[in-house]
Amino acid sequence: MPGRIMPDYMFVEMGAREPWPSDAKLFQPYEVEQILLPDNANCLAVQAYLRMCGLKYEVELRSNCEYMSPSGRVPFLKCGAFIVAELDPIISFVNSKGISLTNDLDTADKGDMRAYMSLVNTVLAVAELYICWCDKRTMKEVTLPRNGSVYPWPLNHVVNWQKRSQVMKKLSVLGWANKTLEEVYEEVETCCNALSERLGDKPFYFGDNPTELDALVFGHVFSILTTPLPNNKFAAILRGYSNIIQLCKLIENKYFKRISQ
Repeated sequence: MPGRIMPDYMFVEMGAREPWPSDAKLFQPYEVEQILLPDNANCLAVQAYLRMCGLKYEVELRSNCEYMSPSGRVPFLKCGAFIVAELDPIISFVNSKGISLTNDLDTADKGDMRAYMSLVNTVLAVAELYICWCDKRTMKEVTLPRNGSVYPWPLNHVVNWQKRSQVMKKLSVLGWANKTLEEVYEEVETCCNALSERLGDKPFYFGDNPTELDALVFGHVFSILTTPLPNNKFAAILRGYSNIIQLCKLIENKYFKRISQ
């Protein structure tokens, strides 16, 4: 795939020179048979963000999307001559074109937004990895069959082993590898409580208009609520926070125009 993989600091200078193309493509794994909960959350967050910005794109489903990505993670965006992977770099790239969801926020609110995005990424996103790769029942019944579904035997076993090894190293560095399932659920509960308190009774986290925090929360919460898992405790915790559920329904109805579940 031709394209320039640019460092973030070069997006501002070079990205602004080119208008948003009519053929922008967002690459992600197959949704029905392959994608796992953490990747689905990331892909939905990026899709929500692009839709909130009013930017058109086409989703391209590829079995080897993870290996095509410049960062090794999904999703990634091919926009004209540029290839950009993951939400934060995509936000920087979009901002370089003069498009922003946070123009009306002051410095304090922007800092607050980044702090809560960090909370989502360090708790919900990591908990999703834990559930998929450390909970034995989920790994056996969901993770391994889906992650290896697009590869023939014995390659599917090799790919699954490599992926689990990679995830376990990350969880170990973050101090999550030896947590119990109950401890993970406690982390999720604490995170959701903080997110719920910050949202309050507002339609979006910072008032009447969405920001990238709203897109990120939507991606993770919607994915958790709609992904069948052997143990539904993850989703049950989230359903205890009605304002977060309402936020997700609002984003789904306003930007995706799908029937809420």
